Amino acid sequence: MVVPPGPIGGRAMRRAGRVKDAALMIEAGQIAWFGPEKDLESRPKGSSIDARGGCVVPGLIDPHTHAVFAGTREDEFVQRIEGRSYAQIAEGGGGIRVTVDAVRAASRDQLVEEAMPRLGRMLHNGVTTAEIKSGYGLSVADEIKILEAIGELRSAQPVELAATYLAAHTTPREFADDADAYLDCVIADDVLAAIRDQGLAEFCDVFCEAGAFTVAQSRRILETGRRFGLSPKIHADQITQMGASKLACEVEAVSADHLEQIDPTGIAALKASGTVAVLLPGCAFFLGVEQAPARRMLEADLPVALATDFNPGSSMIESLPLVMSIACMQMRLTPMEALIAATANAAAALKRQDRIGAIQVGMQADLVILTVHNLERWLYEPGRNCIATVVKAGRVVASNEL
Repeated sequence: MVVPPGPIGGRAMRRAGRVKDAALMIEAGQIAWFGPEKDLESRPKGSSIDARGGCVVPGLIDPHTHAVFAGTREDEFVQRIEGRSYAQIAEGGGGIRVTVDAVRAASRDQLVEEAMPRLGRMLHNGVTTAEIKSGYGLSVADEIKILEAIGELRSAQPVELAATYLAAHTTPREFADDADAYLDCVIADDVLAAIRDQGLAEFCDVFCEAGAFTVAQSRRILETGRRFGLSPKIHADQITQMGASKLACEVEAVSADHLEQIDPTGIAALKASGTVAVLLPGCAFFLGVEQAPARRMLEADLPVALATDFNPGSSMIESLPLVMSIACMQMRLTPMEALIAATANAAAALKRQDRIGAIQVGMQADLVILTVHNLERWLYEPGRNCIATVVKAGRVVASNEL
């Protein structure tokens, strides 16, 4: 699949090219040549991989995860099956605070140990780059602990990681009646300066939602983070419509994520700003709620990306290919649109579109070889791993014996 660099607007997302009986050359970790094998003038020296008729696509990019956490919440899964809403579970003492308690009790080494196999499974499902957010510590020390764990994971395994500071995920119990005082702690100048100086995060995020943080508070968080070099991201329009996607435009956010409740004004704002719309179909699938209006965003020519939202409460889904299939079945994305959303546009949602997410000469050779001969067959079979080989920067980093 000849996927160009992102961001790619919605109307162009069906139009990636295909090269039949193709070959691709890698030099110094980058794509040096690709095209029909018959046009290859001389076979290069060095090792080679036979795709055996399988399709080759860019390495998948998961631009919204919460993959560093402790504990599980399967009891809440059962409660939802029995009819309790996510909000009702939180009001009864469940929800995010359960994970916060587990993360606070865990050491940094424990967080790394629990996250390693998750990233390994993501890699074997074709993910070569992923974003990981903090947000389950809800104190300066515990948020920093999560970011430090992400830093350790970055050097301990092959998946390239982007870190996001999400201390503004919700308000902890000890600040239940004073969210602004909590923000005074977690976005204090010395805290953000330490995150910047130690290279602990690239992005700053906030959950702009009723019961979490207001538009005004979210603006304060993102603008303060940007002063310290943290690019804005925003959890927007997930449960209620309160103008979060419009705020994303005003603060020039790299991405606005969720968007289940986006309205025409929000779509127009994202279009004007160039902000990438990151959709999380696994979350709506997991919670049994309505999906974001993906086709309206595509028809408005927004660059749309897909991510797992992998987290212990609302999307315990590690597989980006499964999420791509859900997007096809429940959001009516075509397989080609889903591929662009999980590669070129996902790279743009992480400010990496100049280097990854595309098959183009000069781009980093992050590639996935499928066992099936076309993209459509891959996403037509959700739940079956069709990944044969995963390549990161020209090096084989995972193989599945299927």
